[in-house]
Amino acid sequence: MMRVLGLALYGPLAASTRYRLGQYVPGLAGHGIALEVRSLLDDEYLRRRFSGGRLPLAGMLAMGLHRLGHLRDQRHALAMLHCELYPLMPGWLERRLLGSTPYVYDFDDAFYLKYRRGGLGVLDRVLGGKFDVVVRNAAAVTAGNRTLHRYASALNPRSTLLPTVVDTDRYVPAPRQASRVFTVGWIGSPSTAPYLDQLIQPLGRLGREGPVRLVVVGGPAPAIAGVDVCEIAWSEASEVELINTFDVGVMPLPDDDWARGKCAFKLIQYMACGVPAIGSQVGANTDVLQGGCGFLAATPEQWTDALRRLRDDRELARQMGQAGRARAVAHYSLHLHVPILAQALRNAAQGGTPCVA
Repeated sequence: MMRVLGLALYGPLAASTRYRLGQYVPGLAGHGIALEVRSLLDDEYLRRRFSGGRLPLAGMLAMGLHRLGHLRDQRHALAMLHCELYPLMPGWLERRLLGSTPYVYDFDDAFYLKYRRGGLGVLDRVLGGKFDVVVRNAAAVTAGNRTLHRYASALNPRSTLLPTVVDTDRYVPAPRQASRVFTVGWIGSPSTAPYLDQLIQPLGRLGREGPVRLVVVGGPAPAIAGVDVCEIAWSEASEVELINTFDVGVMPLPDDDWARGKCAFKLIQYMACGVPAIGSQVGANTDVLQGGCGFLAATPEQWTDALRRLRDDRELARQMGQAGRARAVAHYSLHLHVPILAQALRNAAQGGTPCVA
């Protein structure tokens, strides 16, 4: 059994930790790879951050020291670094701390922009090229979408496209309950909830035409006149059930460099549950939302038209939901991507070529 140390930035409350690392553990074991996930910042840190509470500085220091203990563990053939080893640490120092152990760098956001957007003063100049160093020195790279893969491939030819996927045995459609209220759903986190402001005007228009409900799972919802807005706390146990209450799932995004690094994961979740989707015409959304699974929208008018069509034509919505389910199973299922990651990890440990996907 080949042992791999998974170095996550956040605990399992963070979707990226669960879906980029945690969900692969059982499948990789079947390929002779023991992936042990260790997080730098725990779930309590995320809860305080999302709630605006004081960050546990003493606890963060202790967690940082704890990570050094993980790095001294010499029983692993390979490390899999997700996001970054330590915030605010230069890439050359991260590389030194990883020592002689080869590592795979995994990312599903445009982290290379993190220290290039200003706001940190002199630290931006010191850290601006951090991820170039980390990517260049990796034994392999796994990138969550084409935008990220292009960035990685320019620095490291041992790069593999590995989208953020779902277990399509768990994300399954459920029988739809007929309702007179058109239910639009979104699932995410407080950090991406502000993007929902793009839907205030389109949903407000539909609210003047008939009953509309906006269900927001995992983040704060905007107030929209004439629309029944419902905020629901996220839980792993209920997320699939909640998605299956949506008539349509939405993923609004701004058209900027950070959003173009997003991996369209919400759309994949909706599609796996057979829910038709609407996404902003940005980045990976345009790759995922193909084959009649839903609509892409670039303007408030296009959002309104797409929502109205799915509200008024339930047969079209049903067909798009079926197409989305089929596309999720064929292209974005965990079963399909476990062997791709397993091969990438073995190649990295052996110093071989990347598994091209």
